Amino acid sequence: MLARVNQTLSRYVNEQRIYIRTEDTTRYFRISPLSQVVGVGTISLFICWTIVATSALVIDRVSAQSESAQADVLQAAYEKRLEELTAERDTRALEAQRAQERFYVSLEQVSLQQEELLSIEEERRELATGLKIMQRKLQGAIADRDEAVALAEDLRSELQEATGTLSSRQDAVKAVEDTLAFVTRELEATVSERDSLAENHATLSEEHIELTYEQELMRQQGEFIFSRLEEAAEVTLSPLESALNREGINTEQLLESVRRGYTGTGGPIVPLMFAPADLFEDPFTDRANDLLIELDRINLMKIAAGKIPLLNPVRGSYRWTSGYGFRRDPFTGGRRMHSGVDMAGPMGTPIVAAGDGVVTEAGWRSGYGRIVIIKHAQGFESYYAHLNKIHVTKGEIVSQGDRIGDMGTTGRSTGVHLHYEIRIGGKAVNPMTYLKAARNVF
Repeated sequence: MLARVNQTLSRYVNEQRIYIRTEDTTRYFRISPLSQVVGVGTISLFICWTIVATSALVIDRVSAQSESAQADVLQAAYEKRLEELTAERDTRALEAQRAQERFYVSLEQVSLQQEELLSIEEERRELATGLKIMQRKLQGAIADRDEAVALAEDLRSELQEATGTLSSRQDAVKAVEDTLAFVTRELEATVSERDSLAENHATLSEEHIELTYEQELMRQQGEFIFSRLEEAAEVTLSPLESALNREGINTEQLLESVRRGYTGTGGPIVPLMFAPADLFEDPFTDRANDLLIELDRINLMKIAAGKIPLLNPVRGSYRWTSGYGFRRDPFTGGRRMHSGVDMAGPMGTPIVAAGDGVVTEAGWRSGYGRIVIIKHAQGFESYYAHLNKIHVTKGEIVSQGDRIGDMGTTGRSTGVHLHYEIRIGGKAVNPMTYLKAARNVF
């Protein structure tokens, strides 16, 4: 078979001989046409494979550089957007703080205005009482004047009817004249006092109208201030309470535990009770007290938020690389449940505690690598995995924001990132629910 193939190929390829000469003999080797064709074909295939492999490597390198450039652009845009969101969050927090400061200033102004209104109301009542007394005196003086006039008429009648000596008549006339002069003076004084009281009454009526207008203006201003503050309190408190209630967390029980830890009271400020209800009716006292209770609830909720894992655990730049839920496993390619979120960043990025608690584990765990587990209030636990370094020990008490480790890539990891989990009663939940709800608190 090979001889027939060589014979066929010899028409196109000549047989080659290689001579090897030594001192004693001369030898040669024959290279058949089939061997030549096989060798040339092998060399050609090797050259083609080399060209194809080199082209594939060049194409892969160019594609990788393009994808890397796109990833850098996307990361830069993401970091810029993150900085803008951070600045906006800080602005909103500053606005909320300024709104609270303005509320206390407005509340103090309302208190001062209510005290002024109380003083004016008391003065008005005193003036009204004095006016009533003067009116009674004026009525009495008029009655006395009428009696004096009647008496004068009677005296004139008696004088005309009386008989007697001229001296006795002159004395009687003089007595009547003195009586009439006295009555006239009293009447003039009474009329003057009545006119003065009438002027005072008109002045007080005008002041009462002005005070009524100012009181209505203050009421409208207070209504606007309270409405804005109540809306701000609702916007601040509602998202966090809704998120906790959706996960079955008893917010009232959480707040009660905070109240038991913050029980100090003192003076000299007293409740907003400016006057007895029958003396001065204040429509804003109950509303102000309710708003103070709501602000106290917000402060308690902020304190309570520090006892459960709500703070973002990465203190630095990062990007989200994997979310909570089913995903494609990066090692096996199969579909598996991912019980947390992954946040990638530079090696050594500070990792902080998401809430107050006790470190229950700080070491190595299979799959997680170096891990820190913190136990919080209300059955919460937070997991911080794949750490490069650990800065806490088991049993240590940490506060929200304390540095507990550095970002790394230990354990079952494909790159530098933090695997962050939140568990309630041992069951994993979506950490994004609490990270989003905490944006209105921190």
